[in-house]
Amino acid sequence: MAKAERRPFLLDFEKPLCELESRIEQIRKLADENRVDVSKEIDQLEARAEQLRKEIFSNLTPSQRLQLARHPKRPSTLDYIQAITEEWFELHGDRRGDDDLALISGVARLNGRPVVIIGHQKGRDTKDNVARNFGMASPGGYRKALRLMDHANQFSIPILTFIDTPGALPNIEAEKLGQGEAIAYNLRQMFRYDVPIISTVIGEGGSGGALGIGVADRLLMLEHSVYSVASPEACAAILWKDAKKSDQAAVALKMTSRDLMELGLIDQIVTEPSGAAHNNPLQTAALLKQTLIDNLEELTAMTPQQRKDLRYQKFRQMGVFLEVAA
Repeated sequence: MAKAERRPFLLDFEKPLCELESRIEQIRKLADENRVDVSKEIDQLEARAEQLRKEIFSNLTPSQRLQLARHPKRPSTLDYIQAITEEWFELHGDRRGDDDLALISGVARLNGRPVVIIGHQKGRDTKDNVARNFGMASPGGYRKALRLMDHANQFSIPILTFIDTPGALPNIEAEKLGQGEAIAYNLRQMFRYDVPIISTVIGEGGSGGALGIGVADRLLMLEHSVYSVASPEACAAILWKDAKKSDQAAVALKMTSRDLMELGLIDQIVTEPSGAAHNNPLQTAALLKQTLIDNLEELTAMTPQQRKDLRYQKFRQMGVFLEVAA
């Protein structure tokens, strides 16, 4: 079976690369069957494939990066937890009768250091996605996160959050249960915590659903993740009354990691392997792990007051504007 046939979630801009990789695989198979040495030709084709991969992934549009951020095979919070931590133990429930599967939380060790981990979790198939509300957390999810963050602060344990959601759950039931209040309360409390907080956008960071666990001393983004006030589809529908203009909205929103780094809204971009995270999840996890360890070492060297001042100044400087006299 050709390599292209084994990749059901192939994106349009990945097709030329996949076709070339398929040709290399076919040539290698024919050469093995006929006992012909074509190693030199294969080396040349593989070099061309690597060059094409770099060309494709270094010139992506915001819409294409959004496709990568939403890729069904992109590593999730649980994938990273399993890859980078030891002794992971998931904790459930907000102690008010709800346990939202769209937002997971628990304790683990990162490089031997105890940490509390909280993150959005999307499903791997339709059934799992429905159970996890497609990664859109309810008020109960944010209150569960708050319970774990309070626990972390009480016992002086650093907090790591992983953001990957199109937004908070937008249904009537969530509004009845106080969606806005739950997110706002989390924002206030996260500014008050003494412990180090590191948030990482690993996929799609959307609206208040992302901010509910996104107030941090350090805000990191994986290279091909996105972070915005609204999805491009919602933005296009609001501004132009036409969701088909989402490509235009994606550019206007400045939602890519490079855009946000230039605007000073994030602290660091975590480089993804060639071909993006879904093509090499283990290497991506290794890069993320080292970045988290380095940032934790820097933050733990500070006093609690220094961290809180840093956190406050970071967000205070966002959205600066100039008034021009008439």
